[in-house]
Amino acid sequence: MVGRRSAPSVAYFLVTHALFFLLACRLSASQQARNYTFVHDARTAPEISYYDYIIVGGGTAGCPLAATLSQNATVLVLERGGSPYGDPNITYLANFGAPLADASPSSPSQRFISEDGVINARARVLGGGSCLNAGFYSRAEADYIRDVGWNSELAKQSYEWVEKKVAFQPPMKQWQSAVRDGLIDAGVLPNNGFTYDHMYGTKVGGSIFDTAGHRHTAADLLDYANPDGLTVLLKATAHKVLFHTRGKARPTAHAVVFRDSTGAKHRAYLNSGAHNEIIISAGSLGSPQLLILSGVGPVDQLKAHNITVVLDQPMVGQLMSDNPMNAVFVPSPVPVEVSLIEVVGITHFGSYIEAASGANFGSFPDNDYGLFSPKVKALERAIYNMSKLDRAAFRGGFILEKIMGPISTGHLELTSKNPNVNPSVTFNYFKHPEDLARCVQGMSTIERVIGSKPFSKFRYDTLSVPQLLNMTATAPVNLLPRHSNSSVSLEQFCKDTVMTIWHYHGGCQVGAVVDRDYKVIGVDALRVIDGSTFNASPGTNPQATVMMLGR
Repeated sequence: MVGRRSAPSVAYFLVTHALFFLLACRLSASQQARNYTFVHDARTAPEISYYDYIIVGGGTAGCPLAATLSQNATVLVLERGGSPYGDPNITYLANFGAPLADASPSSPSQRFISEDGVINARARVLGGGSCLNAGFYSRAEADYIRDVGWNSELAKQSYEWVEKKVAFQPPMKQWQSAVRDGLIDAGVLPNNGFTYDHMYGTKVGGSIFDTAGHRHTAADLLDYANPDGLTVLLKATAHKVLFHTRGKARPTAHAVVFRDSTGAKHRAYLNSGAHNEIIISAGSLGSPQLLILSGVGPVDQLKAHNITVVLDQPMVGQLMSDNPMNAVFVPSPVPVEVSLIEVVGITHFGSYIEAASGANFGSFPDNDYGLFSPKVKALERAIYNMSKLDRAAFRGGFILEKIMGPISTGHLELTSKNPNVNPSVTFNYFKHPEDLARCVQGMSTIERVIGSKPFSKFRYDTLSVPQLLNMTATAPVNLLPRHSNSSVSLEQFCKDTVMTIWHYHGGCQVGAVVDRDYKVIGVDALRVIDGSTFNASPGTNPQATVMMLGR
């Protein structure tokens, strides 16, 4: 009979959120770089140019949108970041989290901290958030597609168009299999096997990482593009959209002012034509930010920054939401595979349970603990303590829950006329009691998974679930004040340990800022197409639906 297993030092629980950002091992396979003939540095762009469509943002929605429109029109994409190709920190699953840890001006991610005290990030790279995320690929629920008003057959065809390039079945090794079986044991039924579809119960979803651990991003969807119809400019930061107002019944968008990496100014104009448009696909921070910079937004903000009012639109930047995530780190007495999100438990009460695992995180001399480096001052001591931990302390995995919706909303406000400066964002996590109730039920489900027989191999006998929760509650996962014995109250645990899963959305919502065709209400020749238009996050993870929407 195997003897009783004892746990390593309590100190390793300080790695909770940091581990999630840096699940590390090394892959030796070479990266497949794409040499698109239509992708150029913005410094090579003419001062004045003309296109049928101008897309601001070459991200998760912008890339499939550009590939589609290029078949029958001339299209310009303005991407403020660089290329994902040739960057091993983006390509390899092994290096997940490294871009989030990079706070340099050239980083593919740009960190921001919400007014709630939660550390977050926005993408700054061709391919957008699909270059930074944990890779899970899962479609929206059928009810979501119906309620939004999308044609279900066209949505299905568009998902399939995306999946041919970027979606794969994950390997499902021991630790992920134990989580799956633990979810089933905990009553998250039925077992739906492998599927891209959103179904109640437990399922294995898709991944944008292939079997070799290489990431495939929305930028890969540019394979579909007509190279003669598309121009993509990198390191091209849009500063504002220009409007014709004189002699027009409504303001009409007709150009975009952008700057290259040297600061040189360029203007891209729309060709004459009734169907030609500017489309903003800059993400849930970037899209409302650019509208406000262009004079479309709350009049008080426009006047405060001395921006000429084109349209007083008080709902721009409103109804911002971020799906709160809470997690428990479970140290393992046995080695575990390195894995990102592969399994999800989709509950009837509105919580999604997912998991990620890793091993020997302390083995890298330059390990900077993901999002905690460069260090936020309040976290420096905790990071110093982590750097001294034994390697065994970094072996294990996270089981996390994310709530659907959410119902709680906040807002975004401009802080500067410089588009490179983050706006101020407040998400108001758990402000609505139903959001908090869903978190509590989700954490209760995680407790049952950890205590299940299928998962028993991967937990220490000497650590109870309340101990795990209490230890996790001491980890520096955000900048919020701590309460003692958070594990006694799951409500307090949810509030104290709230994190982001990067599924924030809103700011240009359908019905408030854009109509059902994504046209900006009150102006002509301007649309917004990205997650900023969502009233709720689609499915368990939104990237599949954002790519589908672009198509």
